[in-house]
Amino acid sequence: MKFILASASPRRIELLTLAGYTFEVCPTDADETPDARETPAEYVQRVALVKAKAVPISEPALILGADTTVVLDGQLLGKPADAAEAAQMLRRLSGRRHEVLTGVALRRTPDERCLVTYERTVVTFDDLSENWIADYIASGEPCGKAGAYAIQGRAGTRITHIEGNYQNVVGLPVSTVNRLLAAMHS
Repeated sequence: MKFILASASPRRIELLTLAGYTFEVCPTDADETPDARETPAEYVQRVALVKAKAVPISEPALILGADTTVVLDGQLLGKPADAAEAAQMLRRLSGRRHEVLTGVALRRTPDERCLVTYERTVVTFDDLSENWIADYIASGEPCGKAGAYAIQGRAGTRITHIEGNYQNVVGLPVSTVNRLLAAMHS
């Protein structure tokens, strides 16, 4: 049976490859607009499922969708639109704890059985100086990253504490994927 990742994320591709999976990559154009009525956990699960369902396929396959967001004070911090928004996010995260949530959805075709869950990790940043924030933004690393940072890059050197799954913060908790795959086969 085909295994398809509904994402072009280099980090997700890398994590699945490191875990030994053979898969195809089929990115989708899912609407990631938050709904004010849903919790952050509901949001990431919904978007992950939308991504998994957006892959057009009729043959038997397992399609994996995922969505990661940063949550601070109950507010979603998605991908920054520009350098100014990235700087604002990093200032807010400086010296504070926040959550990283990743929704994971597994869809099986042709019967359309779907399993959806999420992983939560708590991350604490050290105090970030204005100079560090400016240099980090100039590196280009915050571009396209939820919360304007990549833990596997330079920002990881400014993390003082992590509670939970590290791979979740990178963008795909592979242990959760393993559990969903096992549940799908049972």
